[in-house]
Amino acid sequence: MLRDEAEIIVKSGDGGPGKVSFRHEKFAPMGGPDGGDGGRGGDIVLAATTHLNTLALFVRKSRWKAPSGDCGGPANCSGKSGEDLVIEMPCGTVVRHSKTGEILADLTHHGQRIILAAGGKGGGGNSRYKSATNQAPRQAGKGQKGVELPLKLELKLIADVGIIGFPNAGKSTLLSRLSAARPKIAPYPFTTLEPQLGVVARGERTLVLADIPGLIEGAAEGIGLGHKFLRHVERCPYLVHLIDAADGEIDDLVARRDTLDRELGRFSQLLADKPQLLVLNKADARPDVEELRAELAARTGREVLAISGVSGYGLHELENRLLELVPVRV
Repeated sequence: MLRDEAEIIVKSGDGGPGKVSFRHEKFAPMGGPDGGDGGRGGDIVLAATTHLNTLALFVRKSRWKAPSGDCGGPANCSGKSGEDLVIEMPCGTVVRHSKTGEILADLTHHGQRIILAAGGKGGGGNSRYKSATNQAPRQAGKGQKGVELPLKLELKLIADVGIIGFPNAGKSTLLSRLSAARPKIAPYPFTTLEPQLGVVARGERTLVLADIPGLIEGAAEGIGLGHKFLRHVERCPYLVHLIDAADGEIDDLVARRDTLDRELGRFSQLLADKPQLLVLNKADARPDVEELRAELAARTGREVLAISGVSGYGLHELENRLLELVPVRV
């Protein structure tokens, strides 16, 4: 099951305490202070990876702590620093401070690394406190505490094309016909309960498609699946709005298109402004589909294609058009 939200607490390592020590050698019984500094605490480092596609690990494990630095030693030996804790997260993860909502990190590409919380500095040994008026200091630094942060993680799948539409418009069928993805398909609303990804390959060019669970009017108020999954199309440069052509006349189709656009705008104006390709599905059920397509294009000002996810009609044209319209990822 896709886990696209989680809350965790991270803490960088504490700095190790400094050492109180004095030299005691055969010919220097009062050799003075020689306590070393404490080691530095480990950092919390976030690393983006394509090897993960869910936040399930962070649902199971909510506390992450980097090792602390060791205590300083005699003979001015510094304590060992704590190792950095590298936490791998899926590409597309947005990391927020759970109390303020501030975005602390946005992990967008494989290999990206961000130091989220620096480890505490080690405390100074007593040799650092020696002065003309204090030749034998008996105090040492305790070391700085590490930084603790409460975090909210949100996963936004990174895809080239987001497929949106009302329930049972045929989004999962379309994804299965264009790619090797095999989403669950059934003749009842909300078959898809989590986003599904599929890859269209044409030579060296690939497109990643995301099938977003169906929206309905009133999603902003939590009706149906609400806006739970719309974050997954925020990063998509292009949207395919799939419309069921088998049910309703032109006024009904325009109304559905307008309703879904309003729901996108209520979630984010960024989504509402994304370029869309309108696609009439189940075209083989309408002998007048070409007239419908032309009328819908005229009334919406958008490009409209007609397809059938079941029979395969128009799928090659749709694939070609998406490859032309969607920019190549750099």
